[in-house]
Amino acid sequence: MSLVGKLSAEVLVVAPHDKHHGVWVGRPHHISNVSPSKMPKVVLHAGKWGTVGSVGGWHYVVDGKVYVTKGVVEAINEENKTITYRAVEGDILQEYKSFKVIIQSIPKGEATWIHWTLEYEKLNKNIPHPIKLLEFVIHLSEELDDHLVQA
Repeated sequence: MSLVGKLSAEVLVVAPHDKHHGVWVGRPHHISNVSPSKMPKVVLHAGKWGTVGSVGGWHYVVDGKVYVTKGVVEAINEENKTITYRAVEGDILQEYKSFKVIIQSIPKGEATWIHWTLEYEKLNKNIPHPIKLLEFVIHLSEELDDHLVQA
């Protein structure tokens, strides 16, 4: 059994792709205002939002439990509307040797596909695949979309 895995999901949302991408790249701290029950706190630890190498702290709630993970922006691709975060410390690294989150905003007519990819290496075979975390980010995308449509 391999310890390396990748999970992906897409969710169709209404707000334009550039608005979604803009939040994940340049204003991720606003997500705590949009969905405080799921992500009560996002803080900048180093650098500047929207730049490769910046480090953010993500406080998020899955199944009623609060987790904290510090992640670095590893890549931003404005042409493809993609951002890649890599976990560098925190709760997620208690179960995974490595963990990356890739978010892409893809235009689809008047709507947008938000494509999430979780790339990870489990510490051992008893660690579950992060399916609950994938469900979490899908719901977070929907809440962000509701906010962006109203704004």
